[in-house]
Amino acid sequence: MYRCAASRLTALKGQGSTKYSTAVATRPASSKGFFSWLTGESSAAIPARDIRPLDFPIPGVAAAPPLPDFVEPGKTKITTLPNGLKIASETSPNPAASIGLYVDCGSNYESPVSFGASHLLERMAFKTTLNRSHLRIVREVEAIGGNVMASASREQMGYTYDALKTYVPEMLEVLIDCVRNPAFLDWEVNEQLQKVKAEIAEANNNPQGLMMEAIHAAGYAGALANPLLAPESAISRLNSTILEEFVAENYTAPRMVLAASGVDHEEFVSIAETLLSDLPGGHRPSEPETHYVGGDFRRQADSPDTHIGLAFELPGGWHNDKDAMTLTVLQLGDLAKECTHACVGVLSYLRVLNEHQAMQSFSAFSSLYNNTGLFGIHATTSSGFVSKAVDLAAREFLEIATPGKVKQVELDRAKESTKSAVLMNLESRMVASEDIGRQVLTYGERKPVEHFLKAVESVTLKDIATVAQKLISSPLTMASWGDVVHVPSYDSVKSKFNVK
Repeated sequence: MYRCAASRLTALKGQGSTKYSTAVATRPASSKGFFSWLTGESSAAIPARDIRPLDFPIPGVAAAPPLPDFVEPGKTKITTLPNGLKIASETSPNPAASIGLYVDCGSNYESPVSFGASHLLERMAFKTTLNRSHLRIVREVEAIGGNVMASASREQMGYTYDALKTYVPEMLEVLIDCVRNPAFLDWEVNEQLQKVKAEIAEANNNPQGLMMEAIHAAGYAGALANPLLAPESAISRLNSTILEEFVAENYTAPRMVLAASGVDHEEFVSIAETLLSDLPGGHRPSEPETHYVGGDFRRQADSPDTHIGLAFELPGGWHNDKDAMTLTVLQLGDLAKECTHACVGVLSYLRVLNEHQAMQSFSAFSSLYNNTGLFGIHATTSSGFVSKAVDLAAREFLEIATPGKVKQVELDRAKESTKSAVLMNLESRMVASEDIGRQVLTYGERKPVEHFLKAVESVTLKDIATVAQKLISSPLTMASWGDVVHVPSYDSVKSKFNVK
């Protein structure tokens, strides 16, 4: 701006504007200021020798050293408190920090009495505590430009806070207070129950979400069959007492991990320890029992389209590293023949959509848990094309499971796509913080990203066929929504995979 203003003044003077020059000369010195200089009224007082380029060093001012071209990411450090709670963090050159408190608790720990508690707890996050009103929490978060969020899944709850790293002490104090000391005021609980009710009604217009819930309900017997979305019957039953009992039973130190990205570990631990050291300890309980059984779920709805989901189990889940990475390649990679960048996942064949105009969507999905997982396809089509859509899905599954059908060039492309997705996601500090917390909950440690990249790179054509064969040898889970009149019977679809 300095140089531009000076150039403009020089240009004006060059035009011989005597009226302008006279005005500058006769202007009282007391009126000279920044705006006077900027508008050209005090230009005569600025010697030309003082006009310097912006990259010219200013005497007496030392510039900060430039950052190196490559900054090695910080290593994850883990400290376990005497009560069993783990604190994990990594440093980062980023000026902001993301911290999260993750709990080994989700809808799989709910009982028939507490169905929907996880969903409601997600809505009740960062509300009134025993020490702060909801308004005060909002004001404190806004005052430092922070961002808070809560998420509920079938196996874990997460509470996150993101802001500049200079505010880490304030972030920790608010975050831990909200998780440890919720007040569960009756009027706030009732208010959020009404919002949960609205979400349930809205979910009825989301066939994909309903399909995933239906597949879990039909495929599993036990904890993972519990609904992630609160059932309508829970609206009149859930209250502050149920929430208090659920939190007291499940939010214990051995089942919690405080994770952060962009902090100094020792300083982080020193602050967090004073806030968490008195949290109840004890032994971490075993996970609720779950068995994969397979099954069929159908829901008739007033819709011209039909949604079909076919899924199988991958035993071992995240604890089976090799198969889990192979499954990730199957979903995130593009193993489709004649596929372009428009394809998403192994079973989202562009050629299927091009060859069959009645097919509206055709894509892969997966849900991996600690010891089990689901992998399948979701198809949307007109009611008269449902039977053919099921045939197409079965054909694609069987082709992946048949050695020689997938080519090496397709697998190489799939692996590069998978590695790219992993690395791009971890560029986000919030994702990195979440990755730390959830890995420590699952494995007890944070495996470096190189571990997963090597696992992806080591996937072979034989691994693809082997995992696909494992999938289709498990019981079939099928779910349908919409005009289900023309959906083939469960037994007829099962016979296409030769499932026992």
